[in-house]
Amino acid sequence: MFFLVVSGILVGLVLASLAVGSRALSPADVVSALFSDRQDAASVIVHQLRLPRTLTAIFAGACLGVAGVVMRAATRNPLADPGLLGVNAGAALGVVVAIGFFGVATASGYVWFAFVGAAAASLLVHTAARGERRDDTIGLVLAGVALSACLSAVVRIITLADDDTFESFRFWAVGSFERRDPDVALQLLPFAVVGLLLAVVVSRGLDQLQLGADLARALGVSPPLVMIGSGVAITLLCAAATSAAGPLAFIGLLVAHAVRGAVGGSVRTSLPLAAVTGAALTLASDVLGRVIAPPGEVEAGIVAAFLGAPLLLWLILRKKRMP
Repeated sequence: MFFLVVSGILVGLVLASLAVGSRALSPADVVSALFSDRQDAASVIVHQLRLPRTLTAIFAGACLGVAGVVMRAATRNPLADPGLLGVNAGAALGVVVAIGFFGVATASGYVWFAFVGAAAASLLVHTAARGERRDDTIGLVLAGVALSACLSAVVRIITLADDDTFESFRFWAVGSFERRDPDVALQLLPFAVVGLLLAVVVSRGLDQLQLGADLARALGVSPPLVMIGSGVAITLLCAAATSAAGPLAFIGLLVAHAVRGAVGGSVRTSLPLAAVTGAALTLASDVLGRVIAPPGEVEAGIVAAFLGAPLLLWLILRKKRMP
């Protein structure tokens, strides 16, 4: 039931995304532009400007939503989020290196750099927190925040040293869907599909691991393989989303908590809902950013951070109050 409700909200947000902007369109104009061969102004706005950004927002949100659920289950950490744990910052550094040092300007080109950055950041965070207890939420998050700060400093050094790199990077860095190439999502789709399939494959093992590693082994689950598969899935999904839309923090965190509250802690049950909820939340952030400061707009990454930061603070405060 919750899945149907969120799906309906997503459909409404798609229509709103196609209609809302510096030039507002009526629902009739949107439908006519989508399903007719007219070449008027409304058709150009819908097909060349708003449809690409809408599809990119759905794509990135679905990837980050699934990654957030998988990461929470794999780390058993309610604060786990690709943005908070440094994965997005690592992918961002990879993209900056691709732009600044190799002259790569397309998503299909710098996605490989994003993959390397995301994987390296994920490995460093978990290595730094390896000495902590598995359920120590604060230690893992602090490692991720420290790494994110370090990588962000490197990104700033690179971009400030080269004006051309800064110009190419500055709109991407705030998590904006404006002026996205229509082929970006299609170029990155194969990597996202592999990540989604891996998430589905490891979902059963993650559910079994919640019962304990010994019982999971008795049920035929290999914990190391599940962890490796989860890590690869998270890396692929985060790298694809970050390459397409820029760093979008808190989306995975918000989705993981919303889905868990709606359907419980089963990863296998949560994945479809996480994809739809992540897409809806990201698209809602993009649409909201267009209407709160007309005639300009606030980037979706900023809106998502504004929504997610209070949740993170509440979770940390609640953790401190627990005995």
